[in-house]
Amino acid sequence: MTNLSEPKLQELLRACSAGDRKAQQALYQQFAPVIYAICVRYMGATDEAKDMLQETMVKFFQKSDEFRFQGSLEGWVKRIAVNTCLDQIKRNKSKYAGSLDEAYDLAGDVNATQPLETKDLLRLVASLPDGYRTVFNMYAIEGFTHAEIGEVLGISENTSKSQLFKARKWLQAKIDRN
Repeated sequence: MTNLSEPKLQELLRACSAGDRKAQQALYQQFAPVIYAICVRYMGATDEAKDMLQETMVKFFQKSDEFRFQGSLEGWVKRIAVNTCLDQIKRNKSKYAGSLDEAYDLAGDVNATQPLETKDLLRLVASLPDGYRTVFNMYAIEGFTHAEIGEVLGISENTSKSQLFKARKWLQAKIDRN
């Protein structure tokens, strides 16, 4: 499906709020690829990312009548996706603790003498231990502060800083490793 204009998206959202299944399908097709990419960034595992995509879209449809048409609809649904993933991470906090020592062999080697392509960088970020990946995504990609990350994840600001430092160190080691 082609990218729809904001007025067309708003028209579809109004129809969706009224229970129009075709509008829901059109909105799903519009947003699923970008939402899935967000879910993969946070959840890593494909099955879990697919689950979070579905959960995000269900929340999106359930809350469709809450959108106030201030700002972009895509930005709103992206925020729902990020919050859905973060809620899942908080529910399974022990799973996302991640240890640097356990993670070194998770990603394939990247040749440091060649330019790093976007797909290689995304693969490396996706292979970060869960806790590192979550903080890295929130800080480097979503723009959260360490204080906000700490509040959302229920960790200290210093733990957030430490996780980001370790994530960067881990990524640099994978890039430098031959």
